[in-house]
Formats: sequence, C-alpha cells, structure tokens
Amino acid sequence: MTTEGHIAALERRHQELDRMIQTESQNRLADDLTVSALKRKKLEVKDELFKLQSATRQ
Repeated sequence: MTTEGHIAALERRHQELDRMIQTESQNRLADDLTVSALKRKKLEVKDELFKLQSATRQ
C-alpha cells in the first residue's frame, strides 16, 4: 500500500471511529468504557495519521 493509500485508509478509519463514538454516546445505555476505548483508538489513528502526513511533507 502506498503512503497516500495508507493515509486515506487512516482518514476513513478516523471518521468511522468518530461515527461509532457519536452513535454510542447517543445510546441511553452507553458504556463509558466502550466510549473511552473508541476515543483512545481514534486518538491513536490521529497520531499515526499526523506522523505519516508530516513525513510526506519533508
């Protein structure tokens, strides 16, 4: 997979995690641990995305 393809995949994953967090948060019976885990994963994806984007700019 090219770097650009990897970045695009990470961007899609980041958006997917955001939607999952929104959906889970709107649920009356939302599990705080699940929401926290999703937020943590979203942050990990964002960090990886930032690193790849920074590397391609150099």
